[in-house]
Amino acid sequence: MIDLRLLREDPDRVRASQRARGEDVALVDALLSADERRRSSGVRFDELRAEQKQLGKLIPKASPDEKAELLKRAEQLKADVRAADAERDAADTETQELLLRLGNLVHPDVPVGGEEDFVTLETHGTIRDFGAEGFEPRDHLELGQLLGAIDVERGAKVSGSRFYFLTGVGALLELALVNAAIAQAAAAGFTPMLTPALVRPQSMAGTGFLGQAAQDVYHLDKDDLYLVGTSEVPLAAYHMDEIIDADKLPLRYAGFSPCFRREAGSHGKDTRGIFRVHQFDKVEMFSYVAPEDSQAEHQRLLAWEKQWLESLELPFRVIDVASGDLGSSAARKYDCEAWIPTQGKYRELTSTSDCTEFQSRRLSIRLRDGKQVKPLATLNGTLCAVPRTIVAILENHQLADGSVRVPEVLRPYLGGREVLEPVSR
Repeated sequence: MIDLRLLREDPDRVRASQRARGEDVALVDALLSADERRRSSGVRFDELRAEQKQLGKLIPKASPDEKAELLKRAEQLKADVRAADAERDAADTETQELLLRLGNLVHPDVPVGGEEDFVTLETHGTIRDFGAEGFEPRDHLELGQLLGAIDVERGAKVSGSRFYFLTGVGALLELALVNAAIAQAAAAGFTPMLTPALVRPQSMAGTGFLGQAAQDVYHLDKDDLYLVGTSEVPLAAYHMDEIIDADKLPLRYAGFSPCFRREAGSHGKDTRGIFRVHQFDKVEMFSYVAPEDSQAEHQRLLAWEKQWLESLELPFRVIDVASGDLGSSAARKYDCEAWIPTQGKYRELTSTSDCTEFQSRRLSIRLRDGKQVKPLATLNGTLCAVPRTIVAILENHQLADGSVRVPEVLRPYLGGREVLEPVSR
């Protein structure tokens, strides 16, 4: 959530942020009104309680005639205090509910607009000309079937659409990717973490995934637990309700977990293969830093993502995501999109978001710097979303006979294999 003091001092900035997101600007004024009622009812309650305490001291000393009048006033005060307390609680509840609906403040340099209004910051690698090489590229599903690596038919039989099996070298390729990604993260100073896949509502809400993203979340009603869509959620909630000494920052974690997404609203999109699925594994980077360091940390996370994609020898571009596509928690987001030959376009492989103090305020995570205690900043960045990375590797590194060249960084984790061969050989 944002700082209420900032809202009071500069409501136009918050309105501009809501407008850039394409969200309800009227929410700002409703929140200002609720906050004013909360503060004024709090003052009223304090005044009445002070009078009530003062009256309590006078009554024992009063004469019989005065006491009767004071007792009558005490009864009225008791009712007034109860009413003021209820009014204060109602205004506080309304303020908190409205505050949780408000997105993070958009960074002023973020391009304004919707999904297609991003700005391309840089491109890396060379897109292969398969025509010049003399063959038509196969898509990842055809290649995966030739290699005995992907089985979507049995995935659908067992679990339904958008589920899959990784088999043989497909399973080995996932394990190689995960191990290589964790090795890079550990070398960069991240603490490897295996995180829970089920979290409580306060963890999910605290990271901002029960607002506009709620339609994509799986909820277990019987247990009131949520399946995470990313290990960002348990990693953010890991230090919930804690105060961290400033000299321990930055804290950096690399979480590996299964991820679950309903993919609501994606009907008819990417239905072939394993690009858009309901369950997948991912290595996620997560940082806790001092607020003044968040922008520099954001650049570091992006650099680690670029290092990873370059090590996989994939052509990709970096985009500055537009305001309407940020998600509620992010003040700024960069995506790395890899080239997918058979789609003829770049598709998102990694994403890194600067969430500033938004999540830490919701999760009550603070830093102690001397005598000062204040919210810290949190950031997240995908290192390896496995299925999409497999898609990009198979399609970009395929050979004419259906085999696939293994990027050098993965070979130690695949028994030294340089090429994945079709199983029919």
